Amino acid sequence: MSTDTRGTRRGPIVAKLTLAAVLTSVVPLVVAAYGLYGASASFPGTGLLLTAGAACAVAGTTMLWRLVSATLTPARTARTPPAPMEAAGAISNESKLQPKPNTDDARHEVEALMDSLSRVLTTIEQQSAEINQYASRLDSAYREIETSSAQLKEFSFKDEVTGLYNRRFFSIRLEEEVSRYRRFDHPVSVVLMDLDRFKAVNDELGHGAGDETLRGFADILLRNSRGINVICRYGGDEFAVLLVETSKTGARRYADRIRDVLPAHRFAHGRRITASFGIASLPEDVAPSPDQLIRAADEALYAAKRAGKNRVSLHGDIRTTRSSEDRAETE
Repeated sequence: MSTDTRGTRRGPIVAKLTLAAVLTSVVPLVVAAYGLYGASASFPGTGLLLTAGAACAVAGTTMLWRLVSATLTPARTARTPPAPMEAAGAISNESKLQPKPNTDDARHEVEALMDSLSRVLTTIEQQSAEINQYASRLDSAYREIETSSAQLKEFSFKDEVTGLYNRRFFSIRLEEEVSRYRRFDHPVSVVLMDLDRFKAVNDELGHGAGDETLRGFADILLRNSRGINVICRYGGDEFAVLLVETSKTGARRYADRIRDVLPAHRFAHGRRITASFGIASLPEDVAPSPDQLIRAADEALYAAKRAGKNRVSLHGDIRTTRSSEDRAETE
């Protein structure tokens, strides 16, 4: 009869122990692994999954603690010394007929539970350490990917010879600034510039000297521009500068400053270099369109070249000149 009682009691204990072990180790590990590796980096429920895993671990640990406490209670009761009246022999016949608890069996069950709990906790510590290592490796991999992506993006927007931004990046930023002008009505200007007689430098001194000239001119632009301005090599010996929050008057001052500084710069080949400039601005010259703004600046640059080079030409001046020429032809 006592054996059946112990067997009947041991079944629920084993079931509870198994459930507590699953909640303490297996479920949190599965949830954490899915949260770290199964879900994407942008999955919004990753934090919730990890929190659920931690809650399962706490629940399992609490169940184990209660199970151990409930098992220890009979053993402690069995070891409690009898009351004075019972020691004197005043024990009822009914209590004499009840089976006395087997303290050895209770102690063995407690020891078995404690060993199981110790093994579970050891396993949890080992698996937690492994998860931390994997998480550290994953974090390092993410950082490397982000760095590589940033470098690749930087290379795709940079000119190889001068280190300035390229035409692709300039077009993107120009679209952004024109859109900002449409929303907030802030002025924006574009300055296109072309090195005068650059072909002669390439043909007579070689492409190495030509590249050195381009790099020298890029350095002049960087040293004489604000940090918010976008400077790019637009193509060949042509450069473009996007002047943010700059009116046509400010763009004219900027172009005049570059035009004055350039002839005094000492290039390695010893030749004097000049440049021609074309300026177009919003809202004075064209409708708020990136293509129209670039086209207007290009027309102004062509007018400066046609007028004798080493000049600064405004798009508004072109329209005034054309109107005068049309009136002269009509008369």
